[in-house]
Amino acid sequence: MNPRQTLKNMSNTVKMARKSDRDDYMQHLRLVLFGIASVGSIGFVIQFVFSVITVGN
Repeated sequence: MNPRQTLKNMSNTVKMARKSDRDDYMQHLRLVLFGIASVGSIGFVIQFVFSVITVGN
């Protein structure tokens, strides 16, 4: 690995980067919140099912 080339690649990446606008931010926020909610609801359902199974015995 050439350190000069690595620095050049890093510089090009920073030049190409742009700040996301509000629409992109809101879309990513919705996707992340949807993922968190879905994982949480799956965990809740699993916990509820196993609590019902253990109470039934």
